This record gives sequence, structure tokens and C-alpha cells, in this order.
Amino acid sequence: MRVLITGAAGQVGRELVHAFAGDDVTAADHTTLDVADRSTVLAAVTSTNPDVILHAGAWTAVDACESDADRAFAVNALGTRHVAEAARRVNAHVIYFSTDYVFDGTKREPYHEWDVPNPRSVYGRSKLAGEHELAGDPDAAIVRLSWVCGRYGANMVKTVLRLAGEHRELAFVDDQRGHPTFAQDVAPIARQLAAGRYSGVFHVTNQGVTTWYEFARAVLRAAGDDPSRVHPITTAELDPPRPAPRPANSVLDNLALRLEGLPLLPHYQASLEQVVTELQQS
Repeated sequence: MRVLITGAAGQVGRELVHAFAGDDVTAADHTTLDVADRSTVLAAVTSTNPDVILHAGAWTAVDACESDADRAFAVNALGTRHVAEAARRVNAHVIYFSTDYVFDGTKREPYHEWDVPNPRSVYGRSKLAGEHELAGDPDAAIVRLSWVCGRYGANMVKTVLRLAGEHRELAFVDDQRGHPTFAQDVAPIARQLAAGRYSGVFHVTNQGVTTWYEFARAVLRAAGDDPSRVHPITTAELDPPRPAPRPANSVLDNLALRLEGLPLLPHYQASLEQVVTELQQS
């Protein structure tokens, strides 16, 4: 396949580059492809003429989005419009990576792909607007991720390991639930969705529900450290409080994958141990 990857320097983007290593890949990061610039996107797509566009490019600074909604929508919503328009010109299939933040987190049960989104943050609203640009397109799939971690970029695994080296006691919230999702596990499924030109919405997360408090303890345990160093707090106790509201329930049911008979990602514990080992050896 001829493949164009946006956001290729990010956590998911770098793993996508690895997953498509045997294909004709054009890897573009925000310095070489500003998705908010329509003419740049159209030129990049028409010149490379890809079969598939994996649109992982996004502004993911959740709290910063709260104070700069125009930038959030320019990149996450309008940028996706540009990618969708360009894809139609060359008949390319699009895989758009979205987020659990499209939900408000008030549902007691896991969210499935047909639940109605109701984002509470600017970031969530901008990513949902990006989904709207592709909704109903038979040549596009929307892949929602949650709590993304991995070997590259800034993420919670690296944050916990860094804080553990700086502080004796750690505190993480115990009233937000979700599925940690490892980028290296997402990439092969994204390749399968692209090769099959699947359409519609898919929730793609690792298995296993946890809280940030429990996840931080699991990170320390995987690193051979003492998990009792981590103490639970509530979201209301965060000091300073976060500008962007977080969904209390970010658990995404991978219902569409199951119904299609596609493989589910492994339990997060196995992937966590692998990533921690690699980070300790690097």
C-alpha cells in the first residue's frame, strides 16, 4: 500500500510507521505537514497519491486547548476536514484517530461505538468535530483511543517513572476509570482496518479496566518498585486543579471489533511490563 501518516512523530504515529514498514510510507509530522493549512494538505496528498491516510496528527494538549479553542479546532476539526477533502480527490481510505474525551464520562457502563457523544472539554469537542467531518463516509474509519501510552513521547508511564525518581510519595486520582491503551498494540489493528478499508467507528483499547491510581501502582510494580508509595486522591483534591474536565468513566467497550470478529488488544498489564522493561533498558 501507499500510505500517508500524519502526526508521524507522535506516540501513535511512530508506531504506525513501524507497522507499515513494508509499505510505501510517507511519514509527515507537524513540521512538514500543517494539517490546518488546506493548500499544504491538498498538495501533500495529491503528490503522494496514497491508498490510505492514517490521520494521527492532532493537538492533544488537553489543558492548553481550554485556553486556545481556535487552535484546537483549527488542527483537530478543520485539519481533519482538509484531510477528508484531499482523500476524496485521490480515492484514499482514511483512518482518523479520536478519543474517549468525546464522552462526558457520566455513564455507569462502558461506552460502545453507538453511544451518543457529549464532550465536556474543548479538546473533546474539537476531536468530535473532526469525527463529524468523516461521519458516514464509506471510505473512512474513526478509531477512538483512551489513556494512550507507549515507548515514545510524553505519557503516564514515563511520568510515573520520572516522579518515582523525584519523590518518595506519589498521589494519583482514584475516581477516573479507563482502559490504558498502548500505541504499539494499536498500530497493527490500524493496519488491518486500513487494509480491509473498514468504515465506521471502532473503539480500540487494551483490555483491563483500572484507575489512574491503580495504573500508577502497576507501573511501579512493573519497574520492581514499591507500589505502596502511591496514594489515592480524588479529582477534586488535585492541586492545582486541571483546566480541562476529565471523563470520570473513560471505559470504551470494543464492541465493533468483537462483532466484526477482529482481534482485541491484549490486557494492558502485559504491554505495560514490556514498555517498562524497554524504557529501563534505554
